[in-house]
Amino acid sequence: MTQNNTNLPVGHPPVTVPKIGVLLINLGTPEATDYWSMRRYLSEFLSDRRVVEIPQAIWQPILQGIILTFRPKKSGHAYAGIWNRELNESPLKTFTRAQADGLRAALDGAHGGRIMVEWGMRYGHPATAKAIDSLIAQGCERILLFPLYPQYSATTTATACDQAFRHLMTLRRQPAVRTVPTYHDDPAYIDALAASVTRALGGLSWKPDRIIASFHGLPKLYLEKGDPYHCYCLKTTRLLREKLGLGADMLTHAFQSRFGRTEWLQPYLEPTVQALPAQGVKKLAILAPAFVSDCVETLEEVDQGIRATFLTAGGSDFAYIPCLNDHPDHIGLLRRIVERELAGWI
Repeated sequence: MTQNNTNLPVGHPPVTVPKIGVLLINLGTPEATDYWSMRRYLSEFLSDRRVVEIPQAIWQPILQGIILTFRPKKSGHAYAGIWNRELNESPLKTFTRAQADGLRAALDGAHGGRIMVEWGMRYGHPATAKAIDSLIAQGCERILLFPLYPQYSATTTATACDQAFRHLMTLRRQPAVRTVPTYHDDPAYIDALAASVTRALGGLSWKPDRIIASFHGLPKLYLEKGDPYHCYCLKTTRLLREKLGLGADMLTHAFQSRFGRTEWLQPYLEPTVQALPAQGVKKLAILAPAFVSDCVETLEEVDQGIRATFLTAGGSDFAYIPCLNDHPDHIGLLRRIVERELAGWI
């Protein structure tokens, strides 16, 4: 929207009505499943010093010379198994776009088009910088950065904000900026998770003997250095358990996606699941609360890989409970958080 510019000096740039921007930031995704697309994506991701804290002089020869020689093919195969072929993109991109569209519609209806919503990725495309530029071009003088990670970690939330700040440092005229804090214990988030579990289990013809909340793993050393992610994951699990009225033996937690030989947060998901049938747990359901969008870690690693592990070990029934994705409950949660964090701006 452009203001009345009749009183401006000749040649003065048009003046727009100030708007507020919201930038949803997710992890990122390769553009395709072929070797070179995967290599570019993995190189950017695994070169992030927030993600891998090994000194670069040591790490880069290992990464570029060994890991990226073999891992792109393996990762490409995993992505190919869950790829959105209709849109030729990963599900993470599909769902993140849908979340932005849903949030934009909800905020338009409530705030008369004053709040602009964009989405971007920490790694890959659409880039965070491009999304910020788009918000500024739409007249946003204030921007709320919203990393889509309920449980804060330096490896996710912080690096997403780092990337945004790096671009802001290049701008002559910066917008005012806020960041969304961790929301691992937000009652609306817990309510949305609980509703998703109830909805999914209600569609089964069987009742699970155990439910596991599976979170993405993290090297144990990061916890020892002060990363609060582990504590936030456990609190989310406890609050979800209380909301659903389940005992500690019915809803447990585990950590997935371990990479490398160092010790990561435990218990590890795969060996935990593999041991369950021998313990009498024959019917299992798993959800992934740390992911707000289904992606390769949930659809391929859990719904395909962990499912096969459990059934091969003697389990009889397995259910993967989808992420919140673009369900109306999630759009409502995003709107609630945004409106709370924009207090004083709207």
